[in-house]
Amino acid sequence: MESGTASNNFLRSLIAEDLRSGKVPKIVTRFPPEPNGYLHIGHAKSISVNFGLAEEFNGICRLRFDDTNPEKESQEFIESIQADVAWLGYTWEGPVRFASSYFETLYSWAEYLVEQGKAYVDDLSPDEAREYRGTLTEPGRNSPFRDRSAEENLDLLRRMRAGEFADGERVLRAKIDMASPNMNLRDPILYRIRKAHHHQTGDAWPIYPTYDFAHGQEDAIEGVTHSICTLEFEDHRPLYEWFISNLPVESQPRQFEFGRLNTSYTITSKRKLKQLVDEAIVDSWDDPRMPTVAGMRRRGYTPAAIRHFCEMVGTSRSDGVVDVAMLEHAIRDDLNQNAPRAMCVLNPLKLTLRNVPEGHAPIAAAAHPSRDELGERSLPFSANLFIDAEDFREEANKKFKRLVLGKRVRLRNAYVIEAVDVEKNADGEIVGVIADLIEGTLGNDPADGVKPKGVIHWVEAASAVPATIRLYDRLFTDPAPDRGGADFMEFLNPDSLRVAEGALLEPGAATASPESRFQFEREGYFVADRYDHSAEAPVFNQTIGLRDVWASKT
Repeated sequence: MESGTASNNFLRSLIAEDLRSGKVPKIVTRFPPEPNGYLHIGHAKSISVNFGLAEEFNGICRLRFDDTNPEKESQEFIESIQADVAWLGYTWEGPVRFASSYFETLYSWAEYLVEQGKAYVDDLSPDEAREYRGTLTEPGRNSPFRDRSAEENLDLLRRMRAGEFADGERVLRAKIDMASPNMNLRDPILYRIRKAHHHQTGDAWPIYPTYDFAHGQEDAIEGVTHSICTLEFEDHRPLYEWFISNLPVESQPRQFEFGRLNTSYTITSKRKLKQLVDEAIVDSWDDPRMPTVAGMRRRGYTPAAIRHFCEMVGTSRSDGVVDVAMLEHAIRDDLNQNAPRAMCVLNPLKLTLRNVPEGHAPIAAAAHPSRDELGERSLPFSANLFIDAEDFREEANKKFKRLVLGKRVRLRNAYVIEAVDVEKNADGEIVGVIADLIEGTLGNDPADGVKPKGVIHWVEAASAVPATIRLYDRLFTDPAPDRGGADFMEFLNPDSLRVAEGALLEPGAATASPESRFQFEREGYFVADRYDHSAEAPVFNQTIGLRDVWASKT
């Protein structure tokens, strides 16, 4: 699991050389999300690369929203992205930036290209434009409007900005090369008419720049030295460079690509994630089953674990799929070292100890087995307890290492007990277990030499707090749910969420604040829900089990 190392990142070597040679005096990076959805695990990798490299080389990283498509953007997404970046532990330099802050400058540069004869207003319909564009094996054809004069194009562009034309009626295109083997250079669109309200600029603009036109110029305005993006933008780099070369920009940023992070059993398409939300497959963008940063946070993942995972997988020049078990290992390892322990009985079964007198003192237990600095917790103890129904059998074979009638187990952090009888209801169902406490076994083995078969967890009946426990699993049953155009909905895991409404929790954990993480002993790692949890009505989300149960399924 430790395959990623500090050297497993080709960008480190590149940046170190640029600084050593004096090509750049200081590294400036940026994280430029489009505010059209919540960030996911792939974005977490991009965040760690851009912010991490800036931190490592004493540079700066900025947060900029490439908000050029107002119909799909919202203030909710803007706020969630800022919260995610901050939660991951990164601080951006200066104020949050927006592409929309540069709309006036970008438009002036569009007029500049028109005046230079390097852009034109095109009247082709979308269907006609596709036909003229050609294919991967056939060159495109010049639009019949490509040879308009600079004066006519400038007039039409200004009328586009004035709002004279309908949506989609005209576009502004760069005049590059319709025969280029790179489809991105076949006279790409710079501006399109969209009479849409913008979350930052209101109704000031009836036209909006495309991402490709705005992106590189924003980098230039901000003095970005290393424009780091994922590999799908490699074919866009010639266009990025064409704009930088043909416009009077303030600096010359360079684009570098790295392989995007994909994990198994996961989808990261914003369109598909939105479908899960819209069709109520999940409760929200931050549902703990979602691969969004907000979802992982609500599930109990830690920023340290996510950052460590991103470092482990490395940064390379090729795309690939990382087994999601590596991410799960990172969070399991983090929580094992740092999460305090508690006990929670998911399926309570009454346990009565015949020989425990009233007024038994609470039992002191370590908050963490190897973290003395976390102190101790006090566990109320009496003759009336609850254990998990799965931990008792009237009869069982030797493989069953829990409580059996006539046999012994140790209560976690407490005494050895021996089951002597059961209580049943009118239907013959077991509703209670009667047992004896073996004296002198608090921290010791029985004096008679008959050792317990195993260890089970418990809570004291009078002090236990009823809690809602949400048991989460992977959202998909297939490691590649949308491969080859497959319908990812066919691979939804019907057991991705189960809810234990009648669970009982030790009192100390119930009063923990939202987002407190625990190992519920013998059950797994859990987090107090950041929204729904309270001391009066505790709600915990399962983060991950104690071991990888999926390994045996594959």
